[in-house]
Amino acid sequence: MTITVIKPGLFSTIQDSGRYANQQYGVVVSGAMDMLSYRIGQLLLQQENKASIEITMLGPTLRFDVDTVIVITGANFSPLLNEMPCPMWRPIVIKAGSILKCAAATVGARGYIAVKHGIQVPAVLGSRSTYLRAKIGGFHGRALQKGDVLPIAPSSITHCNYFVKPEDFISFSNAVTIRVTTGTEWEVFTKKSQQSFLSTAFQLSKDADRMGYRLQSDSHLTHTLQKDLISEAVTFGTIQIPPSGQPIILMADRQTTGGYPKIAQVIQADLPKLAQLQSMTTIRFIIVSLEEAQEIYMKQQQQLALLKNFL
Repeated sequence: MTITVIKPGLFSTIQDSGRYANQQYGVVVSGAMDMLSYRIGQLLLQQENKASIEITMLGPTLRFDVDTVIVITGANFSPLLNEMPCPMWRPIVIKAGSILKCAAATVGARGYIAVKHGIQVPAVLGSRSTYLRAKIGGFHGRALQKGDVLPIAPSSITHCNYFVKPEDFISFSNAVTIRVTTGTEWEVFTKKSQQSFLSTAFQLSKDADRMGYRLQSDSHLTHTLQKDLISEAVTFGTIQIPPSGQPIILMADRQTTGGYPKIAQVIQADLPKLAQLQSMTTIRFIIVSLEEAQEIYMKQQQQLALLKNFL
């Protein structure tokens, strides 16, 4: 009752919805980068918060040693099941001995292989998510490697007719506009820097991972603070401006506190879009109000609720 990793891909880890209620102790949340794609995979299997395989840029090759059902969501990794094209965004019945191959993503960066009943790795502090820097969670606290054997439970489902159109939930693009609310230090940035932040086409640098995205541009964002800030809580999507003047967007494996001035906060509904960006993607920012951000998020959650009720 296992999955054997024949090839691990570029960077594949076990993730669920994250490790909450421990940030006051300095324990990061982790969890799926694209929570929307992750959750849709769970809903299509009629389950919640089970451990999935998050794949990045280049997918793995896996052998299933037991009958099960899977759903592949997120970026298109051109999956093949026993050398035949395998559809995404719908449940697929897997027979023991089957081999799943995932290629490189073209547009988009991350995908999710959800398995019925989840990957059966031990929970650490209430989550099976991998956090590499602390070497906890997931499969031995690390990315998957060739020869790893992942425990799963068998499933007796024999047919699955429902599916999701990904364009109804998320778009994949090499140039995006990300909606933000103003950060707690927005007012300390110069007017010129505020205008530059909203008018500049930033590029996502190659220095981007699950902890944070560094952006680059010809602009240099400056503020009027005369002293260092006291570190305070940060979250997924917090945009900090370090002394370099180039934004850093904190991601799923972000630290629990930060001391750089926070110019903006990516709205919750746009975090999945952010998670799917490849390096050198062009990013622009637009400010929305807190009320608008809440309304956009609620509409997204209503879509998920309708899907869950339909299934």
